[in-house]
Amino acid sequence: MLIKYNKFKLMSIFSISRVNKILLAAVVALLIALSGILYWQKSGFEKPYYAVYLNTGDIYFGKISNFPKFSLSDAWYIQRNPQDAQNPMSLAKFEQSFWGPGDKLYLNEDSIIWKAKLREDSQVLNFIKNPQQAQAQQPAQGQLIQQEAAGGE
Repeated sequence: MLIKYNKFKLMSIFSISRVNKILLAAVVALLIALSGILYWQKSGFEKPYYAVYLNTGDIYFGKISNFPKFSLSDAWYIQRNPQDAQNPMSLAKFEQSFWGPGDKLYLNEDSIIWKAKLREDSQVLNFIKNPQQAQAQQPAQGQLIQQEAAGGE
């Protein structure tokens, strides 16, 4: 009789109430969903690039993320060069600004006027993906334009 009592006591220790089973299942499901979302956000697919225009007149380019806040990663912006008549504007990487920000730019959604996905054949996207190649081609294109203006020589 002592053995039977211990068996039942052991069984009652390992038995879980129905509410606890439901709570455990919910926690496991949430953990699986959260890990799936984090994997999807980090490496699940290649995010497209967007142009984001703000009410300040600034335009930024980058990969949009809405979780946990609206942000752009791999952010670029249009930099004005008023002293350079040939290139009054240029594209600059946000993290290379003189104040040394990180690569992620958090934006206030109330300040956004519009956002647009960049096409694969976009010149801006080609520059972002190959900045060294695009900069090497820029002087050659400038020389070609000057030659055409001079009479095609």
